Amino acid sequence: MPRLALRIAYDGTHFAGWQIQPRERTVQGSLEVALAKVCNRRIRVHGAGRTDSGAHALGQNAHCDIPQDKIGVPWRKALNSLLPSDVCVISGQWAEESFHARYSARGKVYSYTLWTAPEYVIPQRRPFVWPVGELDPQAMRLVAEVFPGRRDFAAMQNMGTPVTHTMRSVESVRLDRGQRSEEIVVSITAEGFLKQMARIMVGCLVQAGRHKLSPEIMEAILDSRDRSRAPATAPARGLCLERVLY
Repeated sequence: MPRLALRIAYDGTHFAGWQIQPRERTVQGSLEVALAKVCNRRIRVHGAGRTDSGAHALGQNAHCDIPQDKIGVPWRKALNSLLPSDVCVISGQWAEESFHARYSARGKVYSYTLWTAPEYVIPQRRPFVWPVGELDPQAMRLVAEVFPGRRDFAAMQNMGTPVTHTMRSVESVRLDRGQRSEEIVVSITAEGFLKQMARIMVGCLVQAGRHKLSPEIMEAILDSRDRSRAPATAPARGLCLERVLY
């Protein structure tokens, strides 16, 4: 059957993550319901990877195999007419049979938005930011320089998803201004992420911004491979999957 590659955006506020879970509303489930209505049969959707419950995406990727007699369907228009308002298909194109949204990926880019005004959060941004108060961006950048490279990130992994090893390659960790002056956006590019790894890294950077964690301490935490030595995990709502790299 023809293979359709999709790029998807969603507001994860009311989703229990990407992957289907029993009796829970998920992005994958919403897509499969919409596809079934168009194709009159169940269509399995394969995503580039899971996202945490409450996290968002501007560039999640997925693929599915479409019946030959449905090849002429305008897929973006058709799916967006059936999907809930907090998820949409940005693009849909035909891919080679060998393409796999997960296994063909060579990396991902996540962003995390911090809100630094200590006394308020504007309502329009509340579902997408973590209010942390005033931070020292320069102190955060010094700790961010510790992460890039290939190393064991066991100290940046929460329990719950079995993996064969905890070695990962982080390409870059950047701090930029967000949509508003009150925002700091942390962008992390890596070949892959352990469970909630990006959120734990952000938790470390916030502590650095409060002058409670130095580059030397960060190195020691990573070398220890001990999750209990790292700060608490940042909330899911500030996290966004920006794009999947192929």
